[in-house]
Amino acid sequence: MDYEPETPFDDIEGAQQYLDLLVEAVTDARQEIEGEIALAKEMGAPRREQALMLISYNLAKLGSHMTRSRRILNDLRTLRRLLLEERGMKAAASKNGKLA
Repeated sequence: MDYEPETPFDDIEGAQQYLDLLVEAVTDARQEIEGEIALAKEMGAPRREQALMLISYNLAKLGSHMTRSRRILNDLRTLRRLLLEERGMKAAASKNGKLA
């Protein structure tokens, strides 16, 4: 019997898809903020420009965290596959009367 996730976040692949969407949203937001920074410079609004630069910085940090999280999820998925393959090999060996 295979495991069927109840929600999109019940498995590693679902979490990876969610992170992909988050990375896309962060990238879009950062591009929009960069345009706002340029506009604030043109308008001569230094406080607004500084606030927008802080937003851009925090979005960059968030993007970095998302990238690291995606790598961790990928590592977990690889390890899961490795473990499941080993279990499958042990099960096949025990069916044949051999110990793994």
